[in-house]
Amino acid sequence: MIEKIHKDIPTNLRKYNQELVDMKPQEMLTWGYEKYDNQFAITTSFGIQSSVLLDMVSKLCLQKKIKIFWIDTGYLAPETYHYAEKLIDNLSLEVEVLQSELSPARMEAKYGKLWETNKESDLDKYHELRKIKPLENGLEKYDIFCWASGVRSSQTENRNKMKLIDVIRQRLSLRPLLNWTNKDIFYYMEENNLPAHPLFIKGYSSVGDWHSSSPDSIEAKGRDTRFGGIKQECGIHTNN
Repeated sequence: MIEKIHKDIPTNLRKYNQELVDMKPQEMLTWGYEKYDNQFAITTSFGIQSSVLLDMVSKLCLQKKIKIFWIDTGYLAPETYHYAEKLIDNLSLEVEVLQSELSPARMEAKYGKLWETNKESDLDKYHELRKIKPLENGLEKYDIFCWASGVRSSQTENRNKMKLIDVIRQRLSLRPLLNWTNKDIFYYMEENNLPAHPLFIKGYSSVGDWHSSSPDSIEAKGRDTRFGGIKQECGIHTNN
């Protein structure tokens, strides 16, 4: 198993960020693969903009396939499950699904519908059970030390402060699309003929669980439409 945080990583973070700053996203993915080999992986939610990073991974000419983890809470919108199947088929992806050890029914029996209380502490509990712990279990199982995601700096206040690579829960988190704009995403999807998420057509610019996602409105757009406006982050990309 991985010895939590390699001793040289804190001093190397600045160097790594300097190396990555002039790289294109595909080059960052190759960098992660070459540096960490089997200890490198990708995470996806099959959300509105997930197809971009997945398409980039599928087009890399590598000796071995990079492991792809899908964090499935069991509460995703039906459209997301259909969209995931379509992308997996179109891009010939091999995806491992990560889920909570507690079924949705068992969790609700034990804790209630945590998303309905409007309490930040209950949302934190929900995210810990259905997102963070399943991800950490998957990373631990395969001894993953560096994982890449499609987060972008314009999405939340937390992500606006992110670096291209940093430490999250004693592992490295790589963000190849961090500096991409909405236009960059749109043009990449158009140029590579990637299908839009069905809920994007219905006005969603960010989507997660069916009970905690809403279409954009005059009052709220992007990540502000998530979790009833109580939070912008689910905890996967934060250290607390």
